[in-house]
Amino acid sequence: MIDLNFKEIWRYRDLLFLFVKRDVITQYKQTVLGPLWYFIQPLFTSIIFTLIFNNLAAIPTGDGIPSFLFNLAGITSWNYFSSCLTGTSNTFTANKGIFGKVYFPRVITPLSVVFSNLIKFGIQLLVFVCFYAYFVFFTDKAFNAVPQIAIVLLPLLIIFMGLFGLGFGMIISSLTTKYRDLTFLVGFGVQLLMYASAVMYPLSYFKEKVPEYVWFVEYNPMTTIIELFRYMTLGIGDFSISKFMYAGLVSITFFLIGLVIFNKTEKSFIDTV
Repeated sequence: MIDLNFKEIWRYRDLLFLFVKRDVITQYKQTVLGPLWYFIQPLFTSIIFTLIFNNLAAIPTGDGIPSFLFNLAGITSWNYFSSCLTGTSNTFTANKGIFGKVYFPRVITPLSVVFSNLIKFGIQLLVFVCFYAYFVFFTDKAFNAVPQIAIVLLPLLIIFMGLFGLGFGMIISSLTTKYRDLTFLVGFGVQLLMYASAVMYPLSYFKEKVPEYVWFVEYNPMTTIIELFRYMTLGIGDFSISKFMYAGLVSITFFLIGLVIFNKTEKSFIDTV
C-alpha cells in the first residue's frame, strides 16, 4: 500500500528538523577537521581518480575538459545518491530502540537522511562551482565546458537522485530486518555500483572499448543521472528528454516500491530485529 501521509509528516515537521540537525551535527562530532570533511572527501577522490584513470590509464574526458573537473562533477552527483542509499539502508536496525518506544511516522527517519545529505550536497556543489570558476578565470588552457540551458532542470535531477537513493535504501532497510547479510553487502555493493555508473569515465568511452557490455552501464539509472549532470554543468555528452524521463521514471518507481515495502515492514519489524 502506497501511504505517504503528507499531512501527518507536516504535523511532525519539528521532529524531522531535529533528525536533520542531529545527522548534520553528530556525523563529524569529536573530529579534528569537522565539516571540512565535506570538502576533503570529494576533492581527494577526484584527485585520485584523475591520477589513476586519466593520467595512468589515459581515459579521455572530452576536448578542453579538465580531468579533475570531469571527475569532480561525477563524484558530486554520485555522493548524494550513495549517501542517501547507505544512510537509509539501516533505518530499522539503527532506530529499533526509538521505534519501539514512541510513535511517529517512521518514514520521517529516512526522509531526514535525504534532507541532511542535501545540505552536504549543496556544500559540495558549491565546491564544484568554485573550481569551475577557477578553471574559467585563472587558467590559460583552452576551456570548452559551458553550462547548457538544460541546467534549469537541475533541481528536478537532484530530486531524482534523492528519490532513487531513498527508495533503494528503504528496500534494503526492510530486507535487512530478516536478512542481516545485506548489511555487510551494502558498502561493498555501493562501491561496485559506482564503477558501473560512469563516475570516472564518459559513457562514450565505455561504448568504444567494451561495446558488448555497454548495456549494463547504459541502462543503469545512475549512469543516466551522472551523464545528465555533466551535460547540464559542463556541456559534455548528450541530453534528451527521453533520458531525463527515464531517470525520473526509475527514481519514482523505486521510491514507490520502497515506500510500499517500508510501510509493510514497519508493522512487524520489531519482532524480527
